[in-house]
Amino acid sequence: MLEAAPLIETPDAKAPPGGEASWVRGAGGARLRAAIFLPPPGRARGSIILSGGRTETIEKYYETIGDFLARGFVVLVHDWRGQGLSHHDLTDPLKGHASGFKPFLDDFRLLLNAYADRLPKPWVAVGHSMGGCLTLLVMASGETRFAGAILGSPMLGVLTGKFPKPVARALATLNVLVGRAGGYTLGDPGKPFDADFSVTRLTHDPDRFARNCGIVAAERKLGLGAPTWGWLDFAFRATAYLARPERLNAITVPVVIVSAAEDKLVDNAAQQAAARHLPQGKFISVPGAFHEILMETDPMRNIFLRAFDALTGRVAPKPAEAPKPAPATAPAPIAAAPAPTPTPAAAKAPAPAKAAAKPAAVKKPAAAKKPAAAAKKPAAKKAAVKAAAKPAAKPAAAKAPVVKKAAARKPAAAKKPAAKPAAKPAAAKAAPKAAAKPAAAKKPAAPKKPAPKK
Repeated sequence: MLEAAPLIETPDAKAPPGGEASWVRGAGGARLRAAIFLPPPGRARGSIILSGGRTETIEKYYETIGDFLARGFVVLVHDWRGQGLSHHDLTDPLKGHASGFKPFLDDFRLLLNAYADRLPKPWVAVGHSMGGCLTLLVMASGETRFAGAILGSPMLGVLTGKFPKPVARALATLNVLVGRAGGYTLGDPGKPFDADFSVTRLTHDPDRFARNCGIVAAERKLGLGAPTWGWLDFAFRATAYLARPERLNAITVPVVIVSAAEDKLVDNAAQQAAARHLPQGKFISVPGAFHEILMETDPMRNIFLRAFDALTGRVAPKPAEAPKPAPATAPAPIAAAPAPTPTPAAAKAPAPAKAAAKPAAVKKPAAAKKPAAAAKKPAAKKAAVKAAAKPAAKPAAAKAPVVKKAAARKPAAAKKPAAKPAAKPAAAKAAPKAAAKPAAAKKPAAPKKPAPKK
């Protein structure tokens, strides 16, 4: 039984209904926070395992969790070690620290094991930035329970600003070796959050930006400052591991990489390379987007959601979509023409006596003008009798049977009655529906049909 954990809410960030947060034991007994959200009652399509990026917490993804719930998925989301309310390796909670990537992978596996019984299959992984990197790492390391993955701005390469990448990597390695892994990079503690929207490089959406800042302001423990040398060293090692094509070749399920075209933090070229090396990799670029695509304006954010829908439609289709092939066979019963069944009944109908009461007999001569071709087939007699069986009830429905029994009757002529009920051809086309109206007993007209046989 998992111990209950808190979920933070603000007026602008409300937790979706059906959520339950718990403490989970990670590698080395570290206490990690996770939350599971259940969709409305009914059969779930599967489960989404959502992993945020560096500095991100469960609360930041309430909106996205709601999007997944609305699509019928169970959602499991978590705080990585070193951020949010999960265990921090250093005493200073503002330091974004890491000691290699193995502890993260062990934590992830233990998290999945703890919730496995509550997560209906198939499982789809969704990861952002650092979360996307770690999701690929765990899959490349042998995790086979995912049916697919979609990664937003995954950290597969780090942009190092004014420092050339080789220099930045050498500095990170050196500081770790001399025991300064826990020190801030360049000695800058940073801020748990920066409320100045004008300088953000994360999103173009001011409302979502303000909402996320408000969450950290409401609970300072959710904030995180600048990374340490240890974290930067981890980032370089993790991305270097995934840069090897053979590591990605082992991931055989569909993986979609959604890239922010204007990303200032991670390397998009590395994402494109990864997509090429993944057996079922796909790369999608979101024009104009900053790093946090799921926190972007709706037009950009919706590109990610459409990619998500396409992937889940393939690996976790909606239960209602299963019978899709049925419509293809539906026309068959209609083409089987139930109409011919009533036709025999019409021929045996005892209503002939009533036919005399209708002036339809006067309309027969017109029908006799077109039998010239019908005379070529003996079946024409029966068709004529059936034709007289009904005045012009539903010409369209009877077209198929008439063509089959007396193809030589010039269907074109039969269409004229549709516009003018008085016309004889309409009566001929309505033959199959004879049982529907007693007036079908216009058998007296039958004797007039033989005339064409001369």
